[in-house]
Amino acid sequence: MTSDGIFLQLSIVIVIGAAVSIVMRLLRQPLILGYILTGVLVGPAVLNLLQLDTFDAFANIGITLLLFIIGLGMNISVIKRLGNTVFVAMAAELVIVGSLGFMVSSLIGLSRTESFIVGLCLFFSSTIIIVKTLTDKKEQNRLHGQIAIGIILLDDIVATVALLFLAAGRGGHAVGLHQLSILGIEGGLLAAFLIIMSTILLPRITRFVASSQEMLFLFAIGWGFGVASLFELAGFSIEIGALFAGVALADLPYAQEIEARLKPLRDFFVVLFFIVLGKSLTVSGLSSALVPALLLSAVVIIAKPVSIISSLGIMGYSKRVSFMAGIQLSQISEFSIVLAVLAASTGVAGQRIGPIITLVAIITIACSSYLSHYDSLLFKLFGRWHIPLFERANARKDRQRAPGYQLVLIGYNRGGHDFVKTFQRLHKRYVVIDYNPATIDQLQQRRVPCVYGDATDIELLDEIGIHTVKLLISTTSDFETNQQLVRHMNLLNPEAVVVCNANSHEEALQLYELGSGYVTIPHHASNEHLNSLIQRNGIDRRHFDRYRAHHLQKLANDPTLALAEEAV
Repeated sequence: MTSDGIFLQLSIVIVIGAAVSIVMRLLRQPLILGYILTGVLVGPAVLNLLQLDTFDAFANIGITLLLFIIGLGMNISVIKRLGNTVFVAMAAELVIVGSLGFMVSSLIGLSRTESFIVGLCLFFSSTIIIVKTLTDKKEQNRLHGQIAIGIILLDDIVATVALLFLAAGRGGHAVGLHQLSILGIEGGLLAAFLIIMSTILLPRITRFVASSQEMLFLFAIGWGFGVASLFELAGFSIEIGALFAGVALADLPYAQEIEARLKPLRDFFVVLFFIVLGKSLTVSGLSSALVPALLLSAVVIIAKPVSIISSLGIMGYSKRVSFMAGIQLSQISEFSIVLAVLAASTGVAGQRIGPIITLVAIITIACSSYLSHYDSLLFKLFGRWHIPLFERANARKDRQRAPGYQLVLIGYNRGGHDFVKTFQRLHKRYVVIDYNPATIDQLQQRRVPCVYGDATDIELLDEIGIHTVKLLISTTSDFETNQQLVRHMNLLNPEAVVVCNANSHEEALQLYELGSGYVTIPHHASNEHLNSLIQRNGIDRRHFDRYRAHHLQKLANDPTLALAEEAV
């Protein structure tokens, strides 16, 4: 195929993808489903436009860039801290989901070996789906996002071993201790290489290449792709290699610049990945696989989240964190399809499991997109249920030891430094809540009182002694988060003053209606104004009530004037 043919096919695919995405946006549906639907439309089932292996290479580029950027934002101390957590949660998921998958597969007439392979396929979760969802919602650095990413990384290691066994079966040889030892040695050597590079060589190299932004851009791509290729050659997945390539650069001062420059490129190739995935999800014999696929999909959508939620609950995590992490894993991986097809091609399993697993992938990926999209709403519906297994066992003890903070700042990276200075001048107990592990590490080094967690978690608010708080300031501009905070504070401490950010006067009016003490618009221009207000009047609620009434009147009469006054 000529270069003109590649360009023409790519152009048609992008145009169709854009049109489908617009329709999905108008229907308020997750865009991931639009990308997959585009793949079905341009695939052999409908238009049969994708006839090039080049698109598979595009998909691999998307995976590599996505995981590389995730690695840039990860913190080694958090990975170490969550090591036991993700291992226990992964083991619980493997036992529960694998066992249920095995039993259901046996009931529908599959052999013992086929049932074992199907159970294993149900265990794997889609790295690309989960990471894309978390990054779209900016939750990859939140506690539940870190746990979900940790679990799928362990999934990838299990997948690597499973693939090794099946690949050996193609040649009629069993995998022994020798092959596994070689894999372990290669992994150790790669880890040692990354440690040496990240601590000794990379700081010097990046200091040189950072003199030119274009050179830094090319170096980052070369490093990410090079390390991912090394891991693939050693027998691991490119996902693991790309992620650890990013982690190796995470502590460098240029990590955020690299991340910002790579994101547009990542978004383009990730879209192509989902289109290729949609193209591949069309096989013969799907009608006969429908009933088994529905039964197995129910196992994935129900048992996977339940296994994660229960295991995290037993380990002491809050119900919200456990729920959000479990929801992210409610699908099977594209690797599951590869595993099922490989098992059939080697003769380890029959041809029947391929269509079944393919259909399970379609169903669960579609359902998990909706579950992840509406996870906050689902938590409101199910979070009220009192299930001892899912509850945080030490919440009552923590509440009894509440520290009694009077000032709370939520989010440090948007003017938080100035607010902390103001709090210190007031000589009152204060705490900063942030979900970014790197920020928490910085605050701990500066000896600033801080808590790592999700500020919308009502149990976390209870633990910090929210009943004694006089003033709570949220620097986040996420409207839904601020809505939840105002509602929680009205429930737990209606006498406290809650200060929020809004992106528009309509959002400000809604936050005022919910009971916010003061709303700033826009946050960049108004942080100094708010700091000045606190320094002049302290945390006396009467002063905030007066400013609140004045601001509401201005918003009602002339929103433009209100915005201008905020910026002064």
